[in-house]
Amino acid sequence: MPADDLPETFHVTTDEQLRAVSNLTRHRIMAVLRFEPATITQIAERVGLAKGSSSYHMRLLERAGLVKVVRTRKVRGVIERYYAMAARSIALPDPGEGGPDVLMRHAVADLEAAPADGERHVRMAHLRLTEEQFAELGARLHALADEYRELSDPALPDTSLVFALFHPQRRGQAEGSAE
Repeated sequence: MPADDLPETFHVTTDEQLRAVSNLTRHRIMAVLRFEPATITQIAERVGLAKGSSSYHMRLLERAGLVKVVRTRKVRGVIERYYAMAARSIALPDPGEGGPDVLMRHAVADLEAAPADGERHVRMAHLRLTEEQFAELGARLHALADEYRELSDPALPDTSLVFALFHPQRRGQAEGSAE
């Protein structure tokens, strides 16, 4: 299926879907499929898994509707399936108060696993913004990410962009406001 035919967003709504995306290995598999379809063998090689493990994780992702078979071909009497993402992006539900932010946990794990000698741009900035400035910055970050996603070339090395714009918990609330 050409990328143009993909829905823009897949909204994770069921426990099965949430369990599927919550696993770091499956997160990395979906990253392989981000730009182009791949077979179980190709996925296993790119993620560093045994073929059987890759197949197991793909079955869970497919059952959850996050990936799908987009083409098949016969190779030495065996049907080879090419898998692709079911949408351009995946929207996770709000983790709720005290719940884990799966996306951020995966991003930190990927950052920690990235080659230490590779170029990185990591920064944290503490800002004080009006609600209008907060909304504008969020919209600009989304637009910038979308702009560069459109420029992405599957022939180039993978690059990850992660951002989080949020209001942190006020000091005192974290300790239960024991004053």
